[in-house]
Amino acid sequence: MYQAVRGTSDILPEEQAYWRCVEQGAIAACQLYGYQRIDSPTFEETGLFTRSVGQGTDIVEKEMYTFADKGGKKITLRPEGTASVCRAYLEHGLHNLPQPVKLYYLASIFRYERPQSGRLREHHQFGCEAIGDDDPTLDAEVIDMAWQFFRSLNLQNLSLQLNSIGCKKCRQDYLTILKYYYNGYAAEDLCRDCRDRLSRNPLRLLDCKQPSCQRIAKAAPKSFDHLCPDCDVHFNQLKAYLNMLEIPFTVNHRLVRGLDYYTRTVFEIQPAGGGAQSTLGGGGRYDDLIEELGGKPTPAIGFAVGTERIILNLKKQNISISTLPRPRVFIAYMGDEARDESIRLASRLRQAGISTIATAGSKSLKAQMRQANSLGVRYAVIVGDEEIKTGTATLRDMVNAQQKTVPIIDLPGMLK
Repeated sequence: MYQAVRGTSDILPEEQAYWRCVEQGAIAACQLYGYQRIDSPTFEETGLFTRSVGQGTDIVEKEMYTFADKGGKKITLRPEGTASVCRAYLEHGLHNLPQPVKLYYLASIFRYERPQSGRLREHHQFGCEAIGDDDPTLDAEVIDMAWQFFRSLNLQNLSLQLNSIGCKKCRQDYLTILKYYYNGYAAEDLCRDCRDRLSRNPLRLLDCKQPSCQRIAKAAPKSFDHLCPDCDVHFNQLKAYLNMLEIPFTVNHRLVRGLDYYTRTVFEIQPAGGGAQSTLGGGGRYDDLIEELGGKPTPAIGFAVGTERIILNLKKQNISISTLPRPRVFIAYMGDEARDESIRLASRLRQAGISTIATAGSKSLKAQMRQANSLGVRYAVIVGDEEIKTGTATLRDMVNAQQKTVPIIDLPGMLK
């Protein structure tokens, strides 16, 4: 028997209420903050991601789903959402619109990594991008939007982790200091990945999840102590705005995020006691990415949150959510003529905007009513051959078990 591929999952009907809750919350937040939806292709040319995400990242080196299409072009399933939005921003001339351009997406993301709770090889994200402005008030607004989104879902005990990793002007000096610090340790003190990162991508050293490497990273030089004047002012203004908005945060010098395009502001939102590996979402500023992809220098900031991890935390915190609307009417029948009438009646009710289920097959009336009860409908309409002759039907209220005989022609109006 075929099964879902490892690292993927089916979203069954009983889970759909959680998904609609998160998606509707995301859309409502975007409307409040003036973001418009964009949908990009599921796959892109591989070069878009190797150039934007970074050759030295785990995503590019280990996790991307890359293949050659029938024309021999290298194609990659989307491992993150920002690069595709930036490509669309350039391709469609969105730089000609008033800036910043504010966009959001709901998308599947693909990464070949060890499946874990809340993070599958195909998982889902809600993301926002604000492109075209470097004012720290925009950083604060983006973080506020993410924070208010989680609050709208009633998630509690969340922490905002914040850092600044500087810009091209100041980061190189910081990386030199960081490498000097790490070179003070023996090679065997670092995991195999970190020994490679030390020469190729030293900022990733701070992001290692190995306990031995985490102890070393904890005492490493702090990026925010080595910012250039512009980055220092930007970071201090952002912290002041967050305090003004009464959003609590913790400055975390080890927070660097896993993508090479980040500059200045980086942030993550984590559940209490969960740590970085259970992060619900995060993002940051990427002021050089548009230029890296062939455009003019264009500052930008964004964030993405994982739908599966949000749902996991909704369940952990026992947060009640609204159930999805159920069909309102179930039509049961007795007899061949009544069966035909039930089909016609179901069509009339649906045309009137009333969600209706009509019985299929040849179940007994008792079995039909058991089905109506299991579906949670409010009303059952029972038609029989004798009722057809008089143009009537039995309308049963499934909540209070009361029923009455009504003219079939009047049913749509009565049920509306």
